[in-house]
Amino acid sequence: MRRLFWVALGATVGVLVVRKVAKTAQAYSPSGLAEGLSGGLSDLGEGLREMAEAVREGMEQRETELRYALGIDTGTMPDGREMSADQARALLEDPTSPRAR
Repeated sequence: MRRLFWVALGATVGVLVVRKVAKTAQAYSPSGLAEGLSGGLSDLGEGLREMAEAVREGMEQRETELRYALGIDTGTMPDGREMSADQARALLEDPTSPRAR
């Protein structure tokens, strides 16, 4: 009875080891690497697109503020607020300063 137990245990461990080795070998094969990279790159690409969109929105906002401060555009800002003369002057003197609020 003991021998049967050890034979069954050895066969089970052997099957598990062979499956693990085969799975690892497939992951490092050219097709396995391509499959792994394609999944990771699509997530990275989506993140980069979202970041680029956020940067574009910020650039458009800042450009509007600067155009208003320079007198290129007149009236109120697109969001409805008006920039005082002091805020416009400060923005012209240091365009990289925090946004006028």
